[in-house]
Amino acid sequence: MPSTKTFQLLAACLITCSSLSAIAQNRADVWLTKADRSALFTKQATGLNFSTAKNNLPTIVINEKETFQHIDGFGYALTGGSAQHIVKMSAQARAALLKELFATDGNNIGVSYIRLSIGASDLNEKVFSYNDLPEGQTDLTQAKFDLGPDKTDVIPVMKEILAINPKIKVMGSPWSPPLWMKTTYDARGGMLKPEYYDAYAKYLVRYVQEMQKQGIAIDAITVQNEPLHPGNNPSLLMVAPDQALFIKKFLGPAFEKANLKTKIIIYDHNADRPDYPITILDDPQAKKYIDGSAFHLYGGKIDALSDVHDAHPDKNIYFSEQMVVEQPNSTDINIVNPVRRLIIGATRNWSKTVLEWNLAADPENKPYTDRGGCPMCQGAVTIDKDNYSRNLAFFSVAHASKFVRPGSVRIASNDLTDLPNVAFKTPDGKHVLIVANSGKNAAGFNISINGKTLVAALDKGSVATYTW
Repeated sequence: MPSTKTFQLLAACLITCSSLSAIAQNRADVWLTKADRSALFTKQATGLNFSTAKNNLPTIVINEKETFQHIDGFGYALTGGSAQHIVKMSAQARAALLKELFATDGNNIGVSYIRLSIGASDLNEKVFSYNDLPEGQTDLTQAKFDLGPDKTDVIPVMKEILAINPKIKVMGSPWSPPLWMKTTYDARGGMLKPEYYDAYAKYLVRYVQEMQKQGIAIDAITVQNEPLHPGNNPSLLMVAPDQALFIKKFLGPAFEKANLKTKIIIYDHNADRPDYPITILDDPQAKKYIDGSAFHLYGGKIDALSDVHDAHPDKNIYFSEQMVVEQPNSTDINIVNPVRRLIIGATRNWSKTVLEWNLAADPENKPYTDRGGCPMCQGAVTIDKDNYSRNLAFFSVAHASKFVRPGSVRIASNDLTDLPNVAFKTPDGKHVLIVANSGKNAAGFNISINGKTLVAALDKGSVATYTW
């Protein structure tokens, strides 16, 4: 039987633990990035304490009873070029990089969603598909389908990522079908020939199946990356009526026949054409196969995502790509811009994901394809042999990915003019608030929830994530 002294020690421990728990519940941690780089996604030594004191500062009011969409994740495109650099690192250096990107402990940023190109993107060294044939030849049954170059870089890197986070979600997006399926035997532009709609549906089914054999589950595919931008290399012009026809007559039935659970996502292009996904979703035969619509923000306004949601509230919204660039060796960091426009903007407009473009490049932003590749597409990290540096895209995603874990739900918060923000509740009951100071001056403000208040301050151009 335990002694009286043992009971006293246990009681003291319980009192101490209870007190610590109470303190923890009344305290918020702060992770800060400042425009002058004096803090770069840095946890502050001193957090903030909740109180019931009153003041006249502007207030961000959080209402956790008003909920919006659930979050699937935040992350990047693991392009072929990104994987090419990562796979060439030594095992030790590669492990350190991938841990910082995909683990959630310590200062690691917990990326939870990855986008892959189906075949080559414009950030591959060269153009390829998984069924390249000489002009004039065809393969309607996909007997010659082969994941090809991805087996040397993308797939090995994905396997290492999955070892760190087995639950990471993956979106696949094609830039072009095999050339023999197109109206012009050219990686750039052209359209998908109607006689090859069935073959192309089989091609996309095989992609999902073959990646599954490699242990990589494809959570979703978009039907075509940037279907209204045929000048990229590779690329394809696919207008909305053609995409609707392809889905309802070929791709949807093919996925159904193969018992694939992979989601079908439409559009995958700029926010200036919300009519594109809306017209497809207006077709009930196509709509039944579609999970939602994906967007970029090289054109249009982010609130167009809400227009599509409002037109079809039963379908999901995704943000699948945006290039985020800064000047190398810049003395300041414009962290407010991508956080305000993407991390806050997309999620406040119903998006379940925010994916930036792209994960990694070298100091010259290579590789990229000729005749339409992207020479200015900086990676979230710049890799130089075994060394890497972190860029603007790294820090902007980190402010969300580490804390807003998959399954989190966006909760209501009022959006102040110079303090754009977004709030979430995580699956384990924690609260996350991301705030950017987009004003011209430092700002003091309150964070109010459930009758309690945090008093916070942000220098101009700064971003903070508050968690409690």
